[in-house]
Amino acid sequence: MRYNIFGCGYTGQRIALRLSGQVLVFTGSEATARSLRARGLEAQAWNLDRETPADRRTHVANAVVLYLVPPPPDGETDPRLRRCLAALDGRPARFLYLSTTGVYGDAGGAAVTEDTPPRPSTRRGRARVDAERTLRDWCELHGVEWTILRVPGIYGPGRLPLERLRRGDPVLCEDEAGPGNRIHVDDLASVCIAAATSPRAACRIYNVGDGQHASSTAYFTAVARLAGLPPPPAVSREEARRRLPPGAWSFLAESRRVDTTRMQQELGVALRYQGLEAGIRASL
Repeated sequence: MRYNIFGCGYTGQRIALRLSGQVLVFTGSEATARSLRARGLEAQAWNLDRETPADRRTHVANAVVLYLVPPPPDGETDPRLRRCLAALDGRPARFLYLSTTGVYGDAGGAAVTEDTPPRPSTRRGRARVDAERTLRDWCELHGVEWTILRVPGIYGPGRLPLERLRRGDPVLCEDEAGPGNRIHVDDLASVCIAAATSPRAACRIYNVGDGQHASSTAYFTAVARLAGLPPPPAVSREEARRRLPPGAWSFLAESRRVDTTRMQQELGVALRYQGLEAGIRASL
């Protein structure tokens, strides 16, 4: 099987290196493409903000496409995905899209499944819903299998909140912090490969996560303890809203318990880091 990966950043590189020899990756800059080629990957630069379908045609017939590019930070639609779809030449075997659990919005700590209607409360969440619909419409029009992964917070080596802890950024008091959801990057790579290849995953949506629902407060506190840093100061929700930047606050303002039963039952991935402490230790 041949794979085309669009967006070869933190998660994409881990997937690509596992599929080395079978994969062509597209990244936003020539400098990154050169770096990836130096690591043995076949890589091309493609800036989805500037290059139009007329500038480039990309042959994807019978390949599996994995799309990991986020929507632009502004707006509530995803023109990047539309440009990519318009430039594809041939019919891929499957199109895998990495979305976010943010499409569910704030559930007040309640459980959400893949059948829960999306109710995004942020601009980035609404852009993801637009991207999901755009992809499904395109795939159904062209007779292409699709798979959507709704991914929570990703952590791993180089992706722990160490600087925030060193700055002394506050966290919510535990009794005001709702359940959280996250996945170690290496486990996410395994889920992506399984979802891209499993016959059961055709035209399915999967919630992704490690099955643990520790709050963001518990997560930050565990990272601090294992890294030998002072524990973060705990404040009320009202004080956190005043002190934190809007972007950081938006992640704390929403709370939900992401049900990953379908992922566990259908994709057959044995996660390495089901326990949060083990994942943090490996990341350090």
